[in-house]
Amino acid sequence: MVNSCENNIVVEATTTSVLQDETTSRKFGQEMKREKRRVLGVINHNVVGARGVVNKRGNLSKSRVEEPLYHQEDAKKLKTSVPSENYFGDSIFIDDEEEEEEATLDHTMPMSLEKPYTEADPMEEVEMEDVIVEEEPILDIDLSDAKNSLAAVEYVQDLYSFYRTMERFSCVPVDYMMQQMDLNEKMRAILIDWLIEVHDKFDLMKETLFLTVNLIDRFLSKKAVMRKKLQLVGLVALLLACKYEEVSVPVVEDLVLISDKAYTRNDVLDMEKTMLSTLQFNVSLPTQYPFLKRFLKAAQADKKCEMLASFLIELALVEYEMLQFQPSLLAATAVYTAQCTVGGFRQWSSTCEFHSHYSEDQLM
Repeated sequence: MVNSCENNIVVEATTTSVLQDETTSRKFGQEMKREKRRVLGVINHNVVGARGVVNKRGNLSKSRVEEPLYHQEDAKKLKTSVPSENYFGDSIFIDDEEEEEEATLDHTMPMSLEKPYTEADPMEEVEMEDVIVEEEPILDIDLSDAKNSLAAVEYVQDLYSFYRTMERFSCVPVDYMMQQMDLNEKMRAILIDWLIEVHDKFDLMKETLFLTVNLIDRFLSKKAVMRKKLQLVGLVALLLACKYEEVSVPVVEDLVLISDKAYTRNDVLDMEKTMLSTLQFNVSLPTQYPFLKRFLKAAQADKKCEMLASFLIELALVEYEMLQFQPSLLAATAVYTAQCTVGGFRQWSSTCEFHSHYSEDQLM
């Protein structure tokens, strides 16, 4: 009987204790629920003040992406400080609105919204800014001769423009030697080589030599000549060139003496009439030399470069294959070759290109 009463007392005490524990748990849960709501309200207030409106659907707006990092960290710290369960394992019930707000605060930023760090691809083509290259100025090569009346500075541009127009009439057919039955290219080369020596002995002007060769080629391209008359053609062409270019002209007797008296005075005069009538008295055509002087002046060539260019252009006189090129092109090529040889590198300034009307590619 006593034992039964004791057992009842123990059971009642245990039941009372359990009920007290449950009541305490409920009170603790309600307090934690109120505390969590207060904390979430503080967080929501801070976040709203910092970033604007919270999207309850969990979608992060642009303002969410731009949220400062310290707000996110503070929110995480406050969230982790609030337990989700009580000490007795009882879950705390939070309404749907609080869960959505908690999910919004605890949701990590999607990778697509973050600005990824990408290393520069070394193979990626980088667009470079256009580098402005200053064009080489064209020099006024006639400025130094402004006070020289013999230089004809006022008319020099018009003169060379006229030369470039008329130089095509100075050219002869490349295959004209095929029309000569008794002559060949080698004989022409021997004649011109001999005339260069005669020109040097008489100390004649360089213009005379180039005009002499031009008269020979133009005459041979229009009239067939026997081999024994070829030297006479050369002497008469030299005589006509001297009459056109020189101040002091060699007499006919001197030319007969140079030919070792192979021709008479009358032979020289008769060939002179024949040549002038064949050429229709047209001896005023531009040759390589006027262009050579002009292009050397444009290149500001020194004495060494000038002598080398003159030597090259004289070698071109002997070669029959050079007849296919215009005089201005031959002169420009001689100056360009001399510059490259003396300087050791390619050089063709914009001033040379302007006055010669030939680019470096054309000369090459």
